[in-house]
Amino acid sequence: MPAAITLSHITKQYPGTAKPSVKDLSIAVSAGEVYGFLGSNGAGKSTTIRMLLNFLQPTSGTASILGKDSVKDSVELKKHMGYLAGDVALYNNVTGAQFLDYIGRLQGLKDTTYLKTLTKRFEAELSKKIGDLSKGNRQKIGILQAAMHQPDVLILDEPTSGLDPLMQERFYETIAEAKARGAAVFLSSHSLDEVEHICDRVGIIRHGVLVREGTLAEVAGGKQQPTFVVTLAKQPPAALTKSAALKVIDIAGNTITVQPKKDLASLLAVLSKYEVVNLQSQQAELETEFMNFYQDEETAV
Repeated sequence: MPAAITLSHITKQYPGTAKPSVKDLSIAVSAGEVYGFLGSNGAGKSTTIRMLLNFLQPTSGTASILGKDSVKDSVELKKHMGYLAGDVALYNNVTGAQFLDYIGRLQGLKDTTYLKTLTKRFEAELSKKIGDLSKGNRQKIGILQAAMHQPDVLILDEPTSGLDPLMQERFYETIAEAKARGAAVFLSSHSLDEVEHICDRVGIIRHGVLVREGTLAEVAGGKQQPTFVVTLAKQPPAALTKSAALKVIDIAGNTITVQPKKDLASLLAVLSKYEVVNLQSQQAELETEFMNFYQDEETAV
């Protein structure tokens, strides 16, 4: 079965420019996968998304959605896609309800059950004119119009911009639902915390070139082993640092940071000999690794 989203050697060069905005980019996103697309401003993220949507056509290469060409089958594909622009532009002189009704008719939406669920979840203000809403409340309308018809593919550019932390969590819930029903999600974000929270794989684009791609663990410094922060009732003995089952990364008072040398069971067997007050898994520090990587790459230019 083909990937739900495929970019194959896509290049986009605008007339009169010395370098392409996107160069030889190849990405595949499977059904039921959330793909995070990272890069600084001007790296080529929005250009890539616009080519997927056929707002721009590539200079060379091809893009396909659900096995169909994004240029030749663009109109047909729109029925199966949901899109949220990075700087969402809505009709200011209509209410949220009027706008969503219009979009729903364009999409052929017959069952509004999920729209009602989303409206309640995001506490969307549909009775007010969109132009009278705050940025965050306009963003909610944008999310609703992208997701309400439960599309097979979601393409989202900075989707949580303007949302407060509670609404961000509700957005994550919505993405989890899309993933569970088998939708492919292509998400461009500046929030590395957001990417860590919901994405299965990430790709980093720099100057239009995909420079790194993989799972969060692979991209975040290539860590193969999980890291644990363990608080003991007493100062950890020196013998613990010599254990063949674990590697001690840091000691601060009664708290140690460790990684298993073998497997998790061996690490836990060693720790069980001590009085453990607290044990927490430490996520890969994607933000630190991303920023270090990007700065290193910029220095090399």
